[in-house]
Amino acid sequence: MTDTPALSDRNLEATTHISLKREPACFAFLSAQSAAAPLSIDAINLDLASADYFQGRASLWTTLEIRSGVNGERPMALLGFDESFLRPFTRALIEAATTRAAYRMTILPDAPEGRRCRVVEYVTGPGKALKELVIQPYESVATIAATSRKDGDETLFQLPRTDNFLRAFAKMSYTADQALHDLLSEMERVARRHKATPVETPE
Repeated sequence: MTDTPALSDRNLEATTHISLKREPACFAFLSAQSAAAPLSIDAINLDLASADYFQGRASLWTTLEIRSGVNGERPMALLGFDESFLRPFTRALIEAATTRAAYRMTILPDAPEGRRCRVVEYVTGPGKALKELVIQPYESVATIAATSRKDGDETLFQLPRTDNFLRAFAKMSYTADQALHDLLSEMERVARRHKATPVETPE
């Protein structure tokens, strides 16, 4: 879609920042197939990577990023996902952490043809589509692993299991979810205005 009015800016990176420096030590790039060496996580945040239209409807792509003092706090994405992922992932993380039972999260394709990925991981490469995640709680952290029949379980990264972190993550998720759905509504209004605008044709 072209010539659409500018959309309101959503600075998710600033509003969703969570410091992990006072939390139990957590690490990313833990898979044997990781594209980088294991890296300590000092902070996490969400970032709005793209806002576009897919098959005629508004769609967003968000990334879960980490920052580490080891690499100068350069943002590195671990997961990328559409607007449907954040709510169920947050529920799964909270349930696994509070019940101390592993949670298996199945990721359904956006369409039967599977032409569009809903969730990808950037730990093992530039973007591998995920069909299932397993959140496994331990004493002080929870591991997030990708699982498949072909490759088995591949641990991607860890997150703290403390009460303070769960509260902060739930707040971050709620704030981001509100902002993302507000943006979706705004994009849909822009699309409707675009369709309603008469197209001028040369005489």
